[in-house]
Amino acid sequence: MHAECTVNQTVKYLGRKWTLLIILELYKGENYTRRFTEIKEQLPGITAKVLSARLKELEEEGLVKKRVEAGSVPVRSEYTLTGSGLGLVEVIKDIKRWALRWKIDNLACGAQDCHDCML
Repeated sequence: MHAECTVNQTVKYLGRKWTLLIILELYKGENYTRRFTEIKEQLPGITAKVLSARLKELEEEGLVKKRVEAGSVPVRSEYTLTGSGLGLVEVIKDIKRWALRWKIDNLACGAQDCHDCML
């Protein structure tokens, strides 16, 4: 596969562990926003170092916007999906539909919107 290939370039950052799950956690937040600690609590097994790195990558790619409240103690960081990030959620939903049809028999998941998912 050529380095210039669009799929190859996209998979470089979307294919990294935790990336799509972080996007989904932001999607579940009010106004598609969550604090760092909220995301970490919802993703058991992710380290603060990895979460920080993935959020920075997503911000650099324009999928997430970071807002820092420097006046609060401790400093409060919030992350919000951008329009591009919300567009990616639709791709994730397509992957979910494909998986439910062809690979995964998950009745609990069904056809519910990922925004309301508690799984």
